[in-house]
Amino acid sequence: MVSTTKLLIGLRADDFRHPLDQRATQNLKQLPGMDVLVRGLLGNVAEQFFALNNLAASVRVSKKQLPHLHELLLEACRILDLEPPQLYVQQNPVPNAYTFAMRGKQPFMVLHTALIDLLTPQEIQAVMAHELGHLKCEHGVYLTLANLMVLAAGLLPTWGTALAQSLQSQMLEWVRCAEFSSDRAALLAVQDPRIVMSVLMKLAGGSPTLAPLLNLDAFIEQARDYEALGEDELGAMLKALQTEQLTHPVPVLRAREIDRWASSPAYHQLLQGDAKQYKLETEIKGGWRNW
Repeated sequence: MVSTTKLLIGLRADDFRHPLDQRATQNLKQLPGMDVLVRGLLGNVAEQFFALNNLAASVRVSKKQLPHLHELLLEACRILDLEPPQLYVQQNPVPNAYTFAMRGKQPFMVLHTALIDLLTPQEIQAVMAHELGHLKCEHGVYLTLANLMVLAAGLLPTWGTALAQSLQSQMLEWVRCAEFSSDRAALLAVQDPRIVMSVLMKLAGGSPTLAPLLNLDAFIEQARDYEALGEDELGAMLKALQTEQLTHPVPVLRAREIDRWASSPAYHQLLQGDAKQYKLETEIKGGWRNW
């Protein structure tokens, strides 16, 4: 992949950040003291707890341990122009990956074994790049709160329940919007939209035995059908009810967004190295398009 994939030297988060992420982040920053509250409430204790949990119950990836995964991470970091975080593999039957990052601390990424079993090496790299997108966009503080809500619910049931109940709908909306930016980072790293959409398809309905049988073109068609259902008022309301308590947009919607952005001038300008010029032109014309 190194010989055929373009490195995006000097890539900035705002070169690919999704417009919904931009607006939701601005709204979240208007909540007084949220940043300080999250770091004060979770920072030291949570960081130490999960760092120890990784060292005790996960495998730390390096050039000496699972070097093929280590190289996938390093390559994704080179493409996205980002320092590599620590990477851990954790035994877990639920396909998932997450990143923990508090300001001033070394971030780390965790991949579940079920996810690795489900995906091809290129798809695993797309997941890594998605997580790197969160780091590139500095989603760390708020994203960590959302991740801790999920993780703590399993490791510390009482604390997890309290966090889940206190997480406001505005916070959940931001998390969902942030995912669109990170999906774009995944696409920039693997530079093939079908790889990213295949990951989303497998997360929606795959298994190690079913994954080779899935039809990506049929899934893309399904994503377009889902989009069409929201064109009337009732469809839009049902979609809102379906997603308002989710930390991620539904997979078909994420696939549709990637399908669109991969055909956009913004994406191709980034690969050609003209991101700053494209951003300047779109700002002059009235702002970012909502792809």
